Amino acid sequence: MVYDFHTHTFYSDGELTPLELARRAVERGYRAIGLTDHAGVGGLHELVTRLKADRELIERYWPIRVVVGVELTHLPPEALFEAANLAREAGAELIVLHGETPVEPVLAGTVRAGITTGLIDVVGHPGLLSEEEIRLAKEYDVYLELSARCGHALANGHVAKLALQIGARLLVNSDAHTAADLLTPERQRLVALGAGVDEALLPDLLHNWPEELLQRTIERREAPGR
Repeated sequence: MVYDFHTHTFYSDGELTPLELARRAVERGYRAIGLTDHAGVGGLHELVTRLKADRELIERYWPIRVVVGVELTHLPPEALFEAANLAREAGAELIVLHGETPVEPVLAGTVRAGITTGLIDVVGHPGLLSEEEIRLAKEYDVYLELSARCGHALANGHVAKLALQIGARLLVNSDAHTAADLLTPERQRLVALGAGVDEALLPDLLHNWPEELLQRTIERREAPGR
């Protein structure tokens, strides 16, 4: 089964509605999908409200867990704590940080600033992280993404090697923008192996660690007032 905590719908730069994305994910063998459209500080409440309305319909009829979240994207590092707080107040159950991918001009210091907010769950396509940043990810219980997306995946080997040495947890995510981007169990496995992950670690990387993150988001969803 596939856990994928980083996807985009037509509410940002994806091509599909949340319902179509989820339907196609069910057909690919997904257990859980995170809807994490790009966000700054404007429109967070509206985005989360729309995604939750679609989630209610999806989960009523189809066998998939939908996590409503956001991807904080290209913000000034100094604004990340404010933005993450607003996302939590809006009801986001998952916050992905748009990391310092080597193929986009993300500001230096974004990953460190995001992790140390204490509010980020996943650093998407984190780029050429330093050992210090990976130690911070471990300390703050932040997952580091191995990206299946072309370009973003260039740093996967570097991220996997250092994260496994230091003990930070990893995920394989699609960063899907189209139906073709969605993962299958075999493609997810190949992304991990291609990054240099030992096959003996695949149960942790592809099931145990993502299941722990899923349970974290479910606890937030079921918290009083949500």
